Amino acid sequence: MKYHCSGVILAGGMNTRFSGTNKAFVRVCGTRILDRIYDLFKDLFEEIILVTNDPLQYLEWDMTIFTDIFPVRSSLTGIHAGLFCSTLPYSFFTACDTPFLKKEVVEAILERIEPRFDVVIPETSAGFEPLCAVYSKQCLNAVENRIARQEFKIREFFRTVRMNKIPESVLREKDPDLISFFNVNTAEELAKAEEMI
Repeated sequence: MKYHCSGVILAGGMNTRFSGTNKAFVRVCGTRILDRIYDLFKDLFEEIILVTNDPLQYLEWDMTIFTDIFPVRSSLTGIHAGLFCSTLPYSFFTACDTPFLKKEVVEAILERIEPRFDVVIPETSAGFEPLCAVYSKQCLNAVENRIARQEFKIREFFRTVRMNKIPESVLREKDPDLISFFNVNTAEELAKAEEMI
């Protein structure tokens, strides 16, 4: 089933903790992380968007490629670009370094989209998961205003919108070990990812 929602992959990071290697192309058990995410998104979304400041690296995928509008690297500017580019009322966002994102978790988030909420977001004991969440197109102006004021902390942005928080108990029904939120930021985390598989 495809949802009336865009799937947005953020691939605009500096990769400084990974010696400059593009994390989207890192292989976990032989498969590039971006391929894992793309294969998942193909089944779920009518529109797939990738936000990057290096578009030429991604031409082999059938995605809409878009770049940050604001010349600042942050999750909030990536979310802004994805919402700006999206042609649909809601967008699900993930980072390009999440090899274990589970379809069941994404569906649990998508199924909680309601017009009265601007953001649908998982909340675990570690806090909110802003890059495994749905944002309404209605968030665009609020995001833009915060960026214009040089306020890039996404947690502060959440104070200004209506949120539907998904509790950890619900998430663990779909993903008992919460591996959907595991990021590969370092060589050590890549080694851990290989062990997890």
